[in-house]
Amino acid sequence: MKRFILLTLFLCLGLISLSIESSSAAEKESLPDIEKRLSGDTELSDLLTYAYLSNPSIVSSKKSWQIFIENYRIGKSYPDPQLMTTYFPSPIETRLGPQDWNLTLSQAFPFPGTLGLKGELLESDVQISKLKLDKTVKDIVTAVSSSFYELVYIQKAVEIAMANQKLNQELIQISQNAYAKDRALFYDVSKAQAQTAQIQYDLLLLDELESTEKTNLNTLLNRSPDAKIGRAKGLPTGDVVYSLDEIYNLAMLHQEDILIADETVKRSSASIRLTRFENLPSFKLGLFYAGIGDPDLANPPRDAGDDALGIQFGMNLPLWFSRNDSQKQKALAVKEMATADRAAMVNTTKARISRLWFRLQNSKRLIVLYEKELIPQGLTSIQTAETWFREGEAGFADFLELQATAYNFQLSLERAKADYGKALVQLEQLAGVILDRKKNTPLGDNS
Repeated sequence: MKRFILLTLFLCLGLISLSIESSSAAEKESLPDIEKRLSGDTELSDLLTYAYLSNPSIVSSKKSWQIFIENYRIGKSYPDPQLMTTYFPSPIETRLGPQDWNLTLSQAFPFPGTLGLKGELLESDVQISKLKLDKTVKDIVTAVSSSFYELVYIQKAVEIAMANQKLNQELIQISQNAYAKDRALFYDVSKAQAQTAQIQYDLLLLDELESTEKTNLNTLLNRSPDAKIGRAKGLPTGDVVYSLDEIYNLAMLHQEDILIADETVKRSSASIRLTRFENLPSFKLGLFYAGIGDPDLANPPRDAGDDALGIQFGMNLPLWFSRNDSQKQKALAVKEMATADRAAMVNTTKARISRLWFRLQNSKRLIVLYEKELIPQGLTSIQTAETWFREGEAGFADFLELQATAYNFQLSLERAKADYGKALVQLEQLAGVILDRKKNTPLGDNS
């Protein structure tokens, strides 16, 4: 049964590997289509697909996985048989005649059970390589998504800044007219001009940040640094439907670093069992054939000139028990190290989840605060201050101050949305599932 499971597993792995190779041409053909879409409104799904098909780290991890699959096939095989022939320029005289040449064919066999245990080790190597591929995909997904959310923020901030710049130009005109009518101070005019200059600086800074973020995205997609990326289409902020404890449990099931540690412990156990076979012999079976010539005798024996045929059997003698004991102690130490590494990884993962959970909840609170309270209140206050100013019941400085506050509130809202998206995608990569809906579909599954 175990052999059947192993064969089924690696047949599936082989089919997946073949499908990856056979579909590579189709994948490359789809890249130009995505390339065209990236120059217009850019969606996160297109960026992720492009990165999966072209990111060098992912391509390298795929090939590494394939290498370990081939190593399994190689390691499970018997060693090649040996064929040796000897020719004697001066034949050796025997009772039956001169021995002109001989031929030896031999095959080595490990102790029964040794190949099976080596197969377990190689199977673990394949699984670890697959998990590393999934981890690489998740890391790239996180990097691309985080950069995308940052780009969304920057482009939204540019819109807000440009709208406020236009409004500030109007405020400058209003302040100058009010100053001319002694309804505003020169300080008010200067403050309006200073706010406009600050917004112009913000626009310059945002333009450079947008260029930098697009370069970062292009490098993740293995594109030219100055390749065109259009306007990033923002995504709605979904609510997480899992509790913190549920996310902890999901991470234990899906987090690649923990799964790699589990597989390493399993591999170490198989390695310990394999060391027991180091004290057992391996065998060699052979077939010997010697070509015998005719003897130069007056009365040769009846079987003179008959070729010789023999069967060989050999075995190695594992006498150096101290070396074998050291191999066992090494395997035990590796298992203990892997167990400790797993415990450390579990603790580190839970700490990261806790920090990301706080960032996520805090960003969500800020989004609600700005959307539901601060921005509506700020806009209402601006309208009230403008009315009072026109009626001569309030100063122009109050109007300017409220306008600057509303501008900062708008930027802070977009910043909170971007931070929420970043924290969510990082939390999803640790949990291994989409967190805004109850669907246990592991992320980064390449099959």
